[in-house]
Amino acid sequence: MGGSLQQCASEMASMAQLPITPTAHVYLPLVVKQPTPTPTPTPTRTPTPGSSRVVHVRDPDATSWNGSSNYYYNYVNQSVVNNMVDQGVMALTSTSTRADAWRALIPNYSGGLVAIKVNFNNSGNDNIIDALIHPVNAAIRGLVEIGVATQNIRIYDAIRPIPTYFRNGCLYSGVQFYDENNADFPIAVSFSRPGIPAQSLASAVVDAAYLINMPIMKGHSITGVTLGFKNHLGTINNPYSLHGYIGPWESQYTSSYNPIVDIYLTSHIRNKTVLVLGDGLFGSRDNTNSVPTRWSTFGNQFPNSLFFARDPVAVDCVMYDLLAAEGCPYAWDEAADYLRLAAAAGLGVYERGDPWGSGYTHIDYVKMNL
Repeated sequence: MGGSLQQCASEMASMAQLPITPTAHVYLPLVVKQPTPTPTPTPTRTPTPGSSRVVHVRDPDATSWNGSSNYYYNYVNQSVVNNMVDQGVMALTSTSTRADAWRALIPNYSGGLVAIKVNFNNSGNDNIIDALIHPVNAAIRGLVEIGVATQNIRIYDAIRPIPTYFRNGCLYSGVQFYDENNADFPIAVSFSRPGIPAQSLASAVVDAAYLINMPIMKGHSITGVTLGFKNHLGTINNPYSLHGYIGPWESQYTSSYNPIVDIYLTSHIRNKTVLVLGDGLFGSRDNTNSVPTRWSTFGNQFPNSLFFARDPVAVDCVMYDLLAAEGCPYAWDEAADYLRLAAAAGLGVYERGDPWGSGYTHIDYVKMNL
């Protein structure tokens, strides 16, 4: 961060005095059903955040975009991405076959919807960074192998339109797409901190038995970074009303509370999430609404990376550290406050480390170059 922005940030940080302390309060969510909610499947598992492995798989052949021609999403090699996902889930689960890896992630699957949360914050406009269908296809490939019917797979971003090019790129017929055009929000979520507007969870996740979270590795001018936790602002009905509470320089912000942690603590997200698959094939080293550019830390190439974890805190830490190392102008120290709070709430392991050097002490960081 440089120039006037750096000076402004420094002055505001000094005025705000927002240190994280061991006695910081963590506000827990109150989940309240509306009178006629959509039926909710029984929670599928008890989360065990002690497993802090994060697998970072990189293959420089995953993309071939020259940075200007056509659209970046037309230059992704599906077969390479398939192999990256296979290798990633096997390394994450310490298994030797794709099917065994997915069986480890979803043991004894016998039915139920699998929801995949993608990120279309930019609604597929022009060449601005958005979700790619290729890692989704690769995940569906594994799900189908363990018996998940395509009709039981739901891809969603509840508050944005999912563009035609993304739908047409899906290699599996019968998959459901759920976006702002067919969204409903049957379960109310109230926040324990006074004044936070109540929200509602989308039926895409309420009806699901299992959830795969697919954030994009990118910066954000309000929150500093937008990764796995913030991706679930696309699971609630009115995320815009929360911006004042999640941006470090907003007037309602405090380092001791963040509503995106509350959202993740709801049973429909915490208890159903079987995998976080972070998309860093292109990512955004700048802002959430930027066209992808090459990263100096990846040898002046696109990252060509995917990230795999069952610990949502640990994987966000690694992607945050990669953004910070790249010099993302919004990766302020305060942008990691939510990760400290999430760890304090029992959601996973928080650690700042050096993914390019000494690595981590508490996060089991596994890096694979294919």
